[in-house]
Amino acid sequence: MNWTNEEKLELYAKAQMMSATDEGFRAEMLADPIAALEKVSGKKIPAGVKIKVVEQDPDYTSTVVLPAFVGDELENEALDNVAGGSLIVTISHFVGGPSFVF
Repeated sequence: MNWTNEEKLELYAKAQMMSATDEGFRAEMLADPIAALEKVSGKKIPAGVKIKVVEQDPDYTSTVVLPAFVGDELENEALDNVAGGSLIVTISHFVGGPSFVF
């Protein structure tokens, strides 16, 4: 089943909200994010998708997710054209996304 970008954004927002307010759902997201997201969305996540959930540490104001390391395989100009990975910056109560790439 294909996911639209809007559906991914809605699921991301819902998972963020639920993780902040529902301890049981938060525990499910940490233990098995695929199952937790499928349960909330009612849709299957495509086979082979892996999702890593990281809890924000309250001692830090921001969490930065680095893209996959590519070394010197691509020149800087080519890197500007690559749409890989995602960046999530969390500042106070603001969360930028999306982080679900499937």
